[in-house]
Amino acid sequence: MSVVRMAAVAAPFDRDLEGDFERIKRLIGEARAYGVRLLALPEACLGGYLAHLDGGADEPPALRADGPEIARLAALAGDMVVCAGYCEADGDRRYNSVICVHDGRVLGNHRKVHQPLRENASYDSGDSFAAFDTPVGRLGLLICYDKAFPESARALALDGAEIIVVVSAWPGSRTNAPADLADDRWTRRFDLFDRARALENQVVWVSANQSGTFGAMRFVCSAKIVDPGGDVLATTGTVPGMAMADVDVPAVVAAARRSMGHLRDRRPEAYAVPALT
Repeated sequence: MSVVRMAAVAAPFDRDLEGDFERIKRLIGEARAYGVRLLALPEACLGGYLAHLDGGADEPPALRADGPEIARLAALAGDMVVCAGYCEADGDRRYNSVICVHDGRVLGNHRKVHQPLRENASYDSGDSFAAFDTPVGRLGLLICYDKAFPESARALALDGAEIIVVVSAWPGSRTNAPADLADDRWTRRFDLFDRARALENQVVWVSANQSGTFGAMRFVCSAKIVDPGGDVLATTGTVPGMAMADVDVPAVVAAARRSMGHLRDRRPEAYAVPALT
């Protein structure tokens, strides 16, 4: 069997890049000790996320995809496949990005396409979704608000992704926030999106998120692994931690798609709708 032990992290990160690397090193070491082969770290785990989404927030350090920090991450990953969020510098543009590394090299990189509230005051937007091959299977990447749009995950599934890793800095409610994150409506939405996107595309879904607080943000944690039937195999709940599960990816994807194949049974010719204005 081609079983892969995979893990998704809920952990805090901030502007202290050296401290972030120390935390990542510890998490990778912990995952390696458990035999994890695919590890998802949160959005903006290298340098932290924005302190608020009202525009004008202080910005994280911008790192080049071919720069020394990403090389350091790739070296830490070793024989694991590790996905991690960072602020990407490309000339004078900055992107909210997630990179996938393995064995000292970059396997894939995704720039966040969908930007909530005033995130666009700090980042440029990506414009595409593409899957790529890894030692643990064909994989696609998303970032946070991307998963609120069904077209994002569907584009990756149609490109052959059997595993979708989504990294987030997903906060709880800004208004009428309950004391317990488990009761927060944005925790519930985070979890619903994870389960729905896995089910509708019949893929393995690996969801990491920040924890704790940063500026005005209070993150919901809820890192998890979801199977192609939309069932949660492992979750941290609303506390920091590492959700782990053993998944035979080809087997569970094939089983989910055997009778009710959501990609196979699509009828694209019936879906034309006018664009909203």
